[in-house]
Amino acid sequence: MKDFNQLCCEKCWHTTDKPCEHFIQCCTEGPLCHHDDNCEHEITSLRKRLRYEEHDKPIILIGMGTCGLASGAAKVKEAIEAELKKLNIEATIEGTGCIGYCAVEPIVDIKLPGKDRISYQEITVKEVARFIKTTLVDKEVYKEKLLGSHGKSNGVISLKKVPFFEHQQKTVLANCGIVNPVSIDAYLANGGFKAFDKVLRLMKPEEVIKEILDAGLRGRGGGGFSTGKKWELALKEKSEQKYLICNADEGDPGAFMDRSLLESDPYRVVEGMAIAAYSIGASAAYIYCRAEYPLAIERLQNTIAKCEEYGILGDNILNSGFSLHIKIKKGAGAFVCGEETALIGSIEGKRGMPKPRPPYPSISGLFGKPTVINNVETFANIAPLIMTGAQKFASIGTTKSKGTKVFALSGNVKNTGLVEVPMGTTLRDIIFRIGGGIPNNKEFKAVQIGGPSGGCLPESVIDTPVDYESLKEVGAMMGSGGFVVMDEETCIVDVAKFFLTFIQEESCGKCVPCREGTKRMLEIIERIPKRYGTDGNKLDQLQRFKGMIHLQRLADVIKDTSLCGLGQSAPNPVLAGLRYFRDEYDEHLYDRKCSAGVCKELLTFTIDNEICTGCGLCVKKCAVDAIVGEKGQAHYILDNKCVKCGLCYEVCRFEAININ
Repeated sequence: MKDFNQLCCEKCWHTTDKPCEHFIQCCTEGPLCHHDDNCEHEITSLRKRLRYEEHDKPIILIGMGTCGLASGAAKVKEAIEAELKKLNIEATIEGTGCIGYCAVEPIVDIKLPGKDRISYQEITVKEVARFIKTTLVDKEVYKEKLLGSHGKSNGVISLKKVPFFEHQQKTVLANCGIVNPVSIDAYLANGGFKAFDKVLRLMKPEEVIKEILDAGLRGRGGGGFSTGKKWELALKEKSEQKYLICNADEGDPGAFMDRSLLESDPYRVVEGMAIAAYSIGASAAYIYCRAEYPLAIERLQNTIAKCEEYGILGDNILNSGFSLHIKIKKGAGAFVCGEETALIGSIEGKRGMPKPRPPYPSISGLFGKPTVINNVETFANIAPLIMTGAQKFASIGTTKSKGTKVFALSGNVKNTGLVEVPMGTTLRDIIFRIGGGIPNNKEFKAVQIGGPSGGCLPESVIDTPVDYESLKEVGAMMGSGGFVVMDEETCIVDVAKFFLTFIQEESCGKCVPCREGTKRMLEIIERIPKRYGTDGNKLDQLQRFKGMIHLQRLADVIKDTSLCGLGQSAPNPVLAGLRYFRDEYDEHLYDRKCSAGVCKELLTFTIDNEICTGCGLCVKKCAVDAIVGEKGQAHYILDNKCVKCGLCYEVCRFEAININ
C-alpha cells in the first residue's frame, strides 16, 4: 500500500527536494494539484483505510504504551499472532498508545469490516484463544471483558458512556489509544498537520501569537504563565538565532502525562512545536526528555525522522521559506532540570543548576539566545487551538484558567490512568465520578496534587475547582498534573517525610535555603515518630518538640528565599499538612501514636492472652528475643526490646497479635 509521500502518479511531485506547499492539503483533502479520478480515488481510499473506515479484513489494535506493556500487552500480541496463524485468519495487527484507562490494560480493540470498533479490557494470554474465536470466528461480542464501543451500534455501550470516560473532555488526548502513534500517515489521515499547514500558508507569526493570547492558554508545566506572552517576548527580540525547547523532563512522583502523550501521539507534540517555532522565528529546537522514558524517546526519534522524510521538518518546509530542525536531548533524571534555566544549562553541557532571573529565557536563554520553553502538554494544545479558534478554546474552563487539563490519576483510587477535564472541574468529580472512588470501601483521606511541590488536600476542600488560582488558595498548586489519592491508611507525617526525602535528594545544592533548609525540615519530620527510649535521650526528645515549634517558620523562610521553584515550593507538603492535618502531627508528637499504622516506631505489638495458644512460632521468628512465655501458654511481648518489625504479626496463625 502506498503512503502519502508516494502520491498517486507522476503529476504529484512532492519530494523533500521539491516541496509542495499544498502537500498537507492533498493528504487531507486532495488531490489538489491536478484532476484525476484514479488519483482522487486512491488518496481517498488511503485516508479511509488509515481511519479504519474501509477495510476488507479484521483489524486488531493493542494498547502498546508503557502501561499496556507493563500489563503484558506484548505477550498478548504474540499470543494473538500465534492464534491467527493457527486458525489461518488474515487480520491486521496494529499498536496504539494509551487510551488513558491504565487500570484495565491490556486493552485490545477488534474492528470487523463494516462494524464498529469494540474495546476489550484486561485481556490475558490464557484467554486469547477463546477471545479470538468469539470475536473473529463467531463474530460475536466477547462479553466477559467488554469495555465499550467506539460507535453507536452492536448493542454495545459506547465508550463515551463508560464512567471513566463519560465526564472527560478530550482535546489533548483525542488521538491517544485511537491511532497508531508510529504512523505519520495515520496522523495525516486524521487531520494531522492541518493546523501547521494553515499557519504556514495563511497566518503571520504575529497573528498566531494573537490567537494564542486571545485563547488564554497558560503553560501546563506548573507555573501557569501565559503561553502567548512568552512567545510574544521572544518574537520581539532581534537575533540571528532563536531556540525552542520542549520540556519533557517529567520528574514528579505520580506523574506520567507527558510520557504517555509522547508515546501515544508524538506527532501532535511536534506539530505544536513547529507552530511555536514559526511564531517566534526559531529554526532550531530541542526536546529535553529523561532517559528513563525509552519508549517515548524511540517514538520521538521515529516521528522526527518521518517528518523530515515527508518534508514537514527540515529546510524550506513545504516551500514556505521556513526551516526547523529538532533534536532530542536525553536528560539524566535530575528533578531540578525540570526548572527551565537548569534545563538550559543541561542542554549546554553544564551541570543542571538554576540561575537567577531576569534575564528570562525569552530574552536570553539557550547559548545566550532568545528561547521559548514549554512543556509537552502545552505544545499538544496548540494544533487543536489553531483549528477550532481562540474563542472556542476560551469557552472551556474558567475565567482565568482556559481549556482542559490532563491529570495522572493514581494512588488509592479504583480507576487509575490519564484524565482530561475542563479547567474548573472539582477534585471530587475527578476522584469519585471519574476515578470511581476509594477501593475496598475505605475512606478518602487526602489527595496530593502537584507532586513534591504540591500539598495534601483533605475532604474539607474536595469541592475546590481545579484551576491555578483556586488550588493556590487552598495551599496546593497545579504542577504538571500528578494526582495521588490517599485513603485512611495513609500517614500524612510519613507522606511529608517521603516528599522531603525526594526533594533533599534532588536539590542541586546551589542555594542555602533549599540545600540546608530542606535538610533541617527533613530532620525535624524524621524525629517526630522516632523512639528514643527512656535512658539518656532527654535532649533528643527535647529537640523533637523544639523542631516542631520552629517548623512553620523554617518552611516560610525556605519558601521566601530559595533561588528557584524547586526550593520555593519544597515546604508545600509540610505546610499543607500543618494546615489541614495538625491533629495528626499532634497525635504523633504528644500521644506517640500513628492511627494509620504506618510509623512503625510508634506501634505497640501486644498478644491477646485469650487467643494465644503458646505455639511458639512467633518466638522463633523474633530476632531480638522480645517475646517470652512457656510453650503451651500465653506469650508476652517486651515492648522495650521490640523493634516493630512485624514478623510476629505476619506468622501468627491464630490472629492473636494486635497492633495499636
